[in-house]
Amino acid sequence: MKLDIITPEQIYFSGDVTSVTLPGKNGLFTLWENHAPIISSLKAGKLTYSVNNQESELTIDGGFVEVNNNCVTICLEAVS
Repeated sequence: MKLDIITPEQIYFSGDVTSVTLPGKNGLFTLWENHAPIISSLKAGKLTYSVNNQESELTIDGGFVEVNNNCVTICLEAVS
């Protein structure tokens, strides 16, 4: 699935991933290929995504995620 992580200043990441784990307002949740469409707010915490079995982790202060047709767009104020 395609992942875009964006901030007001830049596109932090854009590429294909196998999974994304996010800190939702009600707890952690993981997105996989063919996930149902959603829009969700995010709280401060760890965002992880997997590319070719290699996991990357970011600390975020919160934001929003939209999932639609195997495209995940994450909008953040900043990336730590």
